[in-house]
Amino acid sequence: MTRTKIVFVGAGSVVFTQGLLADLFAFPQLQQAHIALHDIDAERLATARGAARLIAAERGAAPRISTHTDRREALTGADFVINIIQVGMREATRTDFEVPARYGLRQTIGDTLGIGGIFRALRTFPVLKALGEDIAEICPNAWLLNYTNPMAMNVGYLTRATGLTRVVGLCHSVYWTMQGLAELVGVPYEEVDYRAAGVNHQAWVLRFEHNGTDLYPKLDALIAEDAELRRRVRVDMYRRLGYYPTETSEHSSEYVPWYLGHDSEITRLRLPVGAYLGIVDENMAAYEETRRALTAGEPVPVESTMEYAPQIIHSIVTGTPRTVYGNVPNHGLIDNLPADGVVEVPCLVDALGVQPTRVGALPAQCAALNRAYLSMNDLVVRAALEDDPRHIRHAAMADPATAAALPVERIWDLCDDMARAHGDLLQPALRATLGN
Repeated sequence: MTRTKIVFVGAGSVVFTQGLLADLFAFPQLQQAHIALHDIDAERLATARGAARLIAAERGAAPRISTHTDRREALTGADFVINIIQVGMREATRTDFEVPARYGLRQTIGDTLGIGGIFRALRTFPVLKALGEDIAEICPNAWLLNYTNPMAMNVGYLTRATGLTRVVGLCHSVYWTMQGLAELVGVPYEEVDYRAAGVNHQAWVLRFEHNGTDLYPKLDALIAEDAELRRRVRVDMYRRLGYYPTETSEHSSEYVPWYLGHDSEITRLRLPVGAYLGIVDENMAAYEETRRALTAGEPVPVESTMEYAPQIIHSIVTGTPRTVYGNVPNHGLIDNLPADGVVEVPCLVDALGVQPTRVGALPAQCAALNRAYLSMNDLVVRAALEDDPRHIRHAAMADPATAAALPVERIWDLCDDMARAHGDLLQPALRATLGN
């Protein structure tokens, strides 16, 4: 029997791995797949294997489950590769927050733009390059489904550094945004028709309808009568820009210069500075609880996550057509964004693979913010591709929230301190300190 082979790179992200496996095994056609789990941490890998076996048994699935500390071994014969690595783990994430905080720079999540996003990308790129080169050599027809943030920078780097074309970045922000909006206006999600496009964590709901009727006026009325709704960054952005952004207020506040630099706005919009550090601690606690439960032989409750990767795999394997949202190189998909930028657009998926949909032009005000986002992304990718540490500083200077908070000399000093703090996680040329 030929089994579909699905490789998890970074399978030690056990909680996320569990959710994806629960979704995969919900499809009868994937219940006998070969699940290859790869991680460089043997303890986490063993925990992931135990969780995978338990989920398979609970779902009545009979997959082949293999574990590998050798990535190339795991990739042999792969049809799909799901990337969920986090380079540097909790310690590096703390660095991303604590060093900028000493400069008075506020961040909430720090995984997409800003100083946190820049250095998360730069420490991830060397691993992505090695992974991409391995895929190109060992399983060139495999689809690489990336979940690792910063999404747009990682997909952009992968495609430019390795030449891989079957790369799609996946994020649940559009799906959960529309779930939340549907609940807010009192229409079942299944009955809502919508279309969104832009960049990851800063896409825009371009259409929001029910039975052909625009739902935006209903949303406007709810916002007008509810002062607490108006205390959300994404609602504030929607009121001013005319299109609802597809990421949480915590995320959205970091991508523009208007909020985190002002105490009054942090209070008005209830922004949790440093929130991601708490999320990291919660994830670690969830991992430890999973490990403890498996060791004790106790059940590990796992809920389906409705993530896109299992849906994509099922559609390609079975030919079942679906529409998902994917992050891919622009290449004419959005007219008024850079051609080599990574954009988030609807994608048709069937037996032929993931096929992005052309959107046309975004509203001018939305495209203006997206272009700033992509310009910063481009500089970070160029820093790695060209071994040019000056581009790291250029990216930080171009980042809206960083530029709003710090004078240029302090931006360069901060980049020096971050390069020192992350040290060997960066490619050698990018460890340089440049001073002012």
